[in-house]
Amino acid sequence: MGISAEAVRDLREKTGAGMMDCKKALTETNGDMEKAVDILRQKGLASAAKKSGRTASEGLVGSYIHMDKIGVMVEINCETDFVARTDDFRGLLKDIAMHVAAANPQYVTREEVPASVIEREKDIYRAQVTNKPPQVVEKIIEGKLDKFFSDMCLLDQIFIKDPEGKKKVKDLVTEKIAKLGENIVVRRFVRFQLGEGLAKSETC
Repeated sequence: MGISAEAVRDLREKTGAGMMDCKKALTETNGDMEKAVDILRQKGLASAAKKSGRTASEGLVGSYIHMDKIGVMVEINCETDFVARTDDFRGLLKDIAMHVAAANPQYVTREEVPASVIEREKDIYRAQVTNKPPQVVEKIIEGKLDKFFSDMCLLDQIFIKDPEGKKKVKDLVTEKIAKLGENIVVRRFVRFQLGEGLAKSETC
C-alpha cells in the first residue's frame, strides 16, 4: 500500500525519528501507526529526539584531505569522551568530513542562514513567478527555499554515500544518536579548496 506524506509527518511528530525511518516503519506495518511507533522505539530512533536537548560538550575534531586539493575540518560534539572514542563516532566524523569535501555545504543548519540571504533568495524566486495568485506564489517560494536549504545546508543535504539517494545527513546523525545513546551535534566545519579565491595567471 502507498504511505501518504501526511502519515509520515504524523509519525515523525510523534516520535522525532527521521522521515525515511518513519516511512520504512509505516511500510513494514502496512500503515499501522501504533505498530510503527513500536518498531521505531525498538530501534531506539523514537528516543533519539528526546536526547537533542542534552548538553554535548565532548567530541572530536576530524579532518579529511581529498587528492591534496580539498581539505576539511569538522567538529562533532557528544556528551561523553567515552562515546567520542568509539569507532561509530569516529566513523560518523569521517563520513561527514568526506561529505563536506564532496558536497560543499555553506552552513550546518538552515537556522544558520542569515535572514538577509533568505530574503534575497525570496526576492529572486518572487521575480521568477508572475501572474499567479499570492497564495500560489508563496507556496512556490516555500518549495524553492526548501530546495535552497537542501543544497546549501549540511544537515539537509542528501548523504553522498547513501546508495538510494534518500537519506539526509541529519538522518545519519539521528541513527548514531539512537545507536550510541547520547546527543550528537555537528557544531561546525571549514572547507579549503586549493587556489580558491585566487585569480589564475594568464600565460602567453
